[in-house]
Amino acid sequence: MAKLFNPVGFTRGPVTVISNLVYLAVVIALLVVHTTVPSPPSSPTPIHGINLTEAWQDLQLLTSSYHPYNSRSNDVVHDWLLERIESIVKENDAAVYVFEDNTSNLTFSSAGIAGTSGVSVYFEGTNVIVYVPGKEDDASQWWQDPDGKPNTRNAVLVNAHYDSVSTGFGSTDDGVGVISVLQLLRFFTTPKNSPKNGVVLLFNNGEEDFLNGANVFSQHPVSKVVSTFLNLEGAGAGGRASLFRSTDEAVTKAYAHSKYPFGSSVSADGFNRGLVRSQTDYVVFNGKLGYRGLDVAFIGPRARYHTNQDDSRHTGKSSLWHMLSAAVSTTRALTSASLKTDVDSDEPQGNQALWFDLFGRTFAILRTHTFFALSITLLVAGPVILLLTIALLYRADKFYLFSSSRSVQHSDGDEKIKLYGWRGFFRFPLIFLLSCAAPVALAYLIFKENQYIAHSSEWAIWSMMIAAFVFVAWFFCRAADYVRPSSLTRVYGLSWMWAAWWIFLVVTIVFEEQFHLVGLYFILIYAALVWLGAWVAYLELFSLPKKSTYCRTVANDEDSSRPQTGSTSGQEEEDSRAAVNEEDEPTERSSLLRRGYRREQEEHETDTKNREDRSDAYTEPEWSKSQWSFLWVLQLLVLVPINLIVVGQIGLLLTEALHQTGQDGSSMFLLYIMIATCTILLFSPLVPILHRFTWHVPIFLLLVLIGTLIYNLTAFPFSMDNRLKLFFQQQVDLEGGNNTVSLTGVTPFALRAVSYIPSSAGQEIICSNAGPGDRQECSWTGILPNVANSKSAMPQIENQYSSWLTFNATRLNATNSGHAARFVLYGKNTRACKLVFDTTPIKTFQVEGQAASDTRFPSVPEDGSSEIRLWSRTWGKAWTVDVSWDTPTPEIAKASGNGTMSGKVVCLWSDANRNGVIPAFDEAIHYVPDWVAITKLGDGLVEGYKRFKI
Repeated sequence: MAKLFNPVGFTRGPVTVISNLVYLAVVIALLVVHTTVPSPPSSPTPIHGINLTEAWQDLQLLTSSYHPYNSRSNDVVHDWLLERIESIVKENDAAVYVFEDNTSNLTFSSAGIAGTSGVSVYFEGTNVIVYVPGKEDDASQWWQDPDGKPNTRNAVLVNAHYDSVSTGFGSTDDGVGVISVLQLLRFFTTPKNSPKNGVVLLFNNGEEDFLNGANVFSQHPVSKVVSTFLNLEGAGAGGRASLFRSTDEAVTKAYAHSKYPFGSSVSADGFNRGLVRSQTDYVVFNGKLGYRGLDVAFIGPRARYHTNQDDSRHTGKSSLWHMLSAAVSTTRALTSASLKTDVDSDEPQGNQALWFDLFGRTFAILRTHTFFALSITLLVAGPVILLLTIALLYRADKFYLFSSSRSVQHSDGDEKIKLYGWRGFFRFPLIFLLSCAAPVALAYLIFKENQYIAHSSEWAIWSMMIAAFVFVAWFFCRAADYVRPSSLTRVYGLSWMWAAWWIFLVVTIVFEEQFHLVGLYFILIYAALVWLGAWVAYLELFSLPKKSTYCRTVANDEDSSRPQTGSTSGQEEEDSRAAVNEEDEPTERSSLLRRGYRREQEEHETDTKNREDRSDAYTEPEWSKSQWSFLWVLQLLVLVPINLIVVGQIGLLLTEALHQTGQDGSSMFLLYIMIATCTILLFSPLVPILHRFTWHVPIFLLLVLIGTLIYNLTAFPFSMDNRLKLFFQQQVDLEGGNNTVSLTGVTPFALRAVSYIPSSAGQEIICSNAGPGDRQECSWTGILPNVANSKSAMPQIENQYSSWLTFNATRLNATNSGHAARFVLYGKNTRACKLVFDTTPIKTFQVEGQAASDTRFPSVPEDGSSEIRLWSRTWGKAWTVDVSWDTPTPEIAKASGNGTMSGKVVCLWSDANRNGVIPAFDEAIHYVPDWVAITKLGDGLVEGYKRFKI
């Protein structure tokens, strides 16, 4: 009778089909979540007090032009915002307070990197602030008193910046955030939506240049009522808005009310450690002002960030709805939570937490000390439970692991019965190391040969890594199983995995304790699931027969098949065999056919004996036939789906955030190693069962590997939809007439793009290392700009360039301990200039009209400043700046003269909305290849400078 087919048996068909279906189901679901955005509702008013149609129209109006702080369009946006705010307030007849902050100014600084001098800033703000009082807020207008303070400090700050960069329309950076804040104003001023605690809506100006707007907000009285914050930002240009930083568990729970939560605390660790080379206002609100809060931002596609493709066409209503709906839910939850902040305390506010979403629908949050406790529990209880299980197996005489043979007594004496319990013990680590070597080697190869291919073809990299790991693992697993099959492959493999993850868990606990990492939650989850899979594998051994019973059965079988010594039948058999042999002695009369028949029979018997002798090496031991054959499915379901969801989400998030950051100077090798590591983590649970796969899937993956490897090594890494960003700047010596245009980007593509620009033809293009990473600056003599005339784009007469910037530098009385000087400077048609000091960093400075110093914001870092950036809210302002510096060291004094200060006075121009004002920029935009995007290098597209020495 034919054996019935077991649909969940540990045989090739079920293992191949079920494993692939599980992987495909989860991977497809993850890809759908990460590559799509939930569709906006069909109703224009999906939430009471929210108008999605109005929001989309406002976004289109807001992003109709470039509007950096240093542009006339920025003033237009400022006035438009005030009109929209007044319109909403009037429409809802709301009792709110609107502050047009045209008085606050602040001096602050940032320390330098690697021992270099820092940068100081003087900034005059033009923030727009709306305060919606809560039901439990202080009803008095305490801010009118210069020394006034609110009785309670429970307000929620929602922040977005309304300035864009000079090369981008600012749709997601930060137009969607601004429109979301406008809609929050409509929501909280709509009847029945009044907040329990107050809401402060901040439209800050000047974020792109040095987080200026958030810093100067600290000088406004309303900043005193804020306890928590929600920062809405864009570090990409579309897709889903992700929570990528949070101060503590309580505020994160507020975000969990979002209908489509998205994000992982892994991004917080990566962002805080500089994997993405940009910052947000979060560092001001939390780091300097001590608020508790959240950072929600778009993270991709990075190639459109800060370019002319950051517009409403490439953003879409879906992305607007995703951020807006999250902002409404989060802010509403925060206003009801009454979360207080003690800004005078040095103790951490709230409990630090780790978090991640599940398919963009639900949100998991865990306190870090709970994570620590669970990790310790698993470290201790995991091995104890496994050891107890092993002890029970040993007591039940069913512990076949590490059992090579066992002695059994029978009629002829003791005999050793082979158990083959060591088979497969070293198999998993050897195969696993060989399999890991494949994606790691490919990561190195791609980095060396075509390192930027992930910029446009990240899915080809993923496909190559997966195909390499799985095929190599299958090949060696199948070969090992063919030569020495073992039913203990799974239990040995999972035991090795548990041992490795136990060590990883120890390291994780140390790292979390020392560095407060919140992105290592996946290690606890992975280790727990591996432990559970290993425990199930040990429980499966209880289905085996007792070793003593099995060995006696084998011994008895051998006894029954052995001829009985001295029996009559045995003697007769020997006599018969002798007679036959005697009869078969060849003679002249012997039949040739009979002799041939006997020869074949002998050969057949010899082959049969050889196969029987070798059968133990090529078949699984007999004792394994009673082993349960269905528990592998439970192990697969325990290990694969949750790990795929948790680790797969991390891998996709990192890919989206980092695959286009190589152009900014980030390491592409780090990206490829991350993808290789995620591939190993995702598919290592397959290794213990891969020997049961049929050849069809691995051979298909081999073809995928060959195809993607060829593509990744030879394909051009950039395209129209995934453009390479080149960073533009023009510098003009307003006295000497030297005019240099430069494009900075990765080698060798920057030079290749410059060759397309007509003005560079016939010139010597000078390229030099620009760092960070493999970047170079390629410069040439470009077309002169016409930025000083605000009304005309006609070419400027060359000898008039000197009038764009005027300054006077006067030496003040020196003291025994230092030197001082006064600068008076003025720039035409600009509100941004700076002083750059070449020799000795300045130790103090004072700007005329500067407000009193704030101890939270040192004006000069400890090592001094090599640059003072000056920002005015009015056009054509003259700055008066007093600076002082220490007596230089003998080496510097010898080189520059005792007490001498030299450097540059620089003014910036950033408005590229009209053709002909910066013709070199217009030319670059027009003529570079379609795989290149032009973005800004510094605060100004054009820097005009004059040198000084005092």
